[in-house]
Amino acid sequence: MLQMSNSSSIIEFVLLVFTDTRELQLLHFWLFLGIYLAALLGNGLIITTIACDHHLHTPMYFLLLNLSLLDLGSISTTIPKSMSNSLWDTKTISCAGCAAQVFFFFFLMSAEYFLLTVMSYDRYIAICKPLHYGTLLGSRACVHMAAAAWGSGFLTALLHTANTFSLPLCQGNAVDQFFCELPQVLELSCSDTELREVGFLVVSASLAFGCFFFIVVSYVQIFRVVLGVPSEQGWRKAFSMCLPHLTVVSVFSITAIFVYLKPPSIASPSLDVLVSVLYAVVPPSLNPLIYSMRNQVPKDPMKKLIQSAIFQ
Repeated sequence: MLQMSNSSSIIEFVLLVFTDTRELQLLHFWLFLGIYLAALLGNGLIITTIACDHHLHTPMYFLLLNLSLLDLGSISTTIPKSMSNSLWDTKTISCAGCAAQVFFFFFLMSAEYFLLTVMSYDRYIAICKPLHYGTLLGSRACVHMAAAAWGSGFLTALLHTANTFSLPLCQGNAVDQFFCELPQVLELSCSDTELREVGFLVVSASLAFGCFFFIVVSYVQIFRVVLGVPSEQGWRKAFSMCLPHLTVVSVFSITAIFVYLKPPSIASPSLDVLVSVLYAVVPPSLNPLIYSMRNQVPKDPMKKLIQSAIFQ
């Protein structure tokens, strides 16, 4: 294991492996390959369906298309390297590769959380103020909000990545995670990082709880309106629009908050890996299934697209 005086002299980092048994390493490779292919297929289908069907060129499905793009990017940042290490029985990642993983993962996951916040606003306007939907959330406003989500994620990731890799890292080069993640890289610093860690937590927590508060307020208003609708069909339509988004937000928020804000007393590499899989690997592969199962609108064009691809 390398013991270097600062981050610039570290050539590579050592990632945490799930197992040292060769058979289980191959099992991990095939399991992650199946998850990765499912994520590629599901998100690819959603992107292609929305892009090809003009009936789905609405703000709601434009935001869903952006969510699928972010899911594809985030899962492609973490899984392929982990699969490669399991297949070739290695543990290392280059310093540049580690920095790239930290940046792109934080960028894409932050942008996804901002986008989920925008999507909650879209649901709020669609259900609580349907007559003003076209004026409050037109095509231009929708594009601007999606661009703001991407841009905010990019700037947040750039700030934290530059801040982290400017620190001297001399506590070894072993990252207690199956991919390079900010908290684990910060633990390798030999300088007094308490102020930077507090700053990282304050900025991240403020953004996360600000978005979470906005989402909660939006859904409180939504459910107040829905509960006042006498029609069972209206209830069904409203819940089919909201439950997929609420499910995705809940899984994403609970697991991410646990990873970043859990007390040190329950810190454990194996627990960190398990929870990281839940928020970094599972949502990108399940999101297409959640949205397509609860919403008939994209499901029908998707079936037609698959049938035309198979029987053409």
